[in-house]
Amino acid sequence: MRIATWNINGLRARLEYVLHWLGARQPDVVGLQELKMLDEQFPAAEFEAAGYHAITHGQKAWNGVAILSRQQAQVRQVGLPGQEDFGSRLLTADVAGLRFTTVYVPNGKSLEHPDFERKLAWLDALAQHFVAGHSPGDQAVLCGDFNIVPEALDSWDEERLAGSIFHTESERGRFAYLLEWGLIDLFRHHHPGEKMFSWWDYRAGSFYRNHGLRIDFLLGTKAIADRLAAARVDRDYRKKVDGLTASDHAPVIADLN
Repeated sequence: MRIATWNINGLRARLEYVLHWLGARQPDVVGLQELKMLDEQFPAAEFEAAGYHAITHGQKAWNGVAILSRQQAQVRQVGLPGQEDFGSRLLTADVAGLRFTTVYVPNGKSLEHPDFERKLAWLDALAQHFVAGHSPGDQAVLCGDFNIVPEALDSWDEERLAGSIFHTESERGRFAYLLEWGLIDLFRHHHPGEKMFSWWDYRAGSFYRNHGLRIDFLLGTKAIADRLAAARVDRDYRKKVDGLTASDHAPVIADLN
């Protein structure tokens, strides 16, 4: 089974690109973030033609998450309880024997912005919600754009960026809590020492200079990690493909036995 997560940075701009990737990589379950469209605007027919069912939690112009799957999925949770005012950022479904959750964690903007404290509160609510509804022994996946750089290895310049947004101890502590509870970072589990990023700014040639951050994750319980055969950042799909423009994020993929 192949699972994946991808912040697509606007589905209107990226539909043909996403369909190209689906055809090339053939994932079984995918969590998408940043749809930037309402549910009724979601191009379900195009994905159905490509062999995928879709469930969505959309929002006009901002945020929005979806789960694409070859098998029909059963919705379990739409939105993070108590955090609805922060937009459409969480979706959970049972699919292909998994309890699969995709999230788009708030950016936080800057340490001085009110959204930073709201981001920390959102992460606390996520941890409370996830831990209450799951056991470490479950076949469970939590994936998405976390807008957190967990450790120095995940930043192109930790020395310069330490303590700044995405790199603070308060953000990293929230991420670490999920790992301490029992979730496993599947990419890092498979590549313990590799410096690889999942996001590169569009500006200043960041991608080609490899000035990036690893902020997109597939987290799985031990039951998932025990099935892990491979994991990677699909860096080729951060480049233009057949004239189609990429998101500023690359997909993250894991293959399970």
